[in-house]
Amino acid sequence: MKRLEGTETAIALMRAFAGESQARNRYYFAASTADKEGYKQIKDIFITTAENERAHAKVFYNLIVEGFQGKLPVNINISAGYPVSSGSTADNLIAGVHGEHAEWSEAYPAFAKIAEREDFPEVATAFKLISTVEISLKAV
Repeated sequence: MKRLEGTETAIALMRAFAGESQARNRYYFAASTADKEGYKQIKDIFITTAENERAHAKVFYNLIVEGFQGKLPVNINISAGYPVSSGSTADNLIAGVHGEHAEWSEAYPAFAKIAEREDFPEVATAFKLISTVEISLKAV
């Protein structure tokens, strides 16, 4: 892969990494709430989803590392908003659906277009594939 330094693709990857990392924690927090409310099956779904988010974050992180090879450590400044929610298990399920929807319907398609425009086909493919996985998670 060519160098990411100074590209919008690097910023998109870091935003995605930050978003997936935060989502992982939100799902673990939601799992704890579900457990306290006696919803073991939903707790397990939240934990599985959290681990999926970890895997997605790792893909984005690895692409960043690959694109900055020889220039690490690096600090990538981003400006982005991330959801904050807390409530009952039902509230957390709704928040999760909204968060996943924003990723696969808006953020990742836009990030894929940026990567394509800047000639990072492997990054564009990663955004498209993870977007497809996020869509499939809505069925859970």
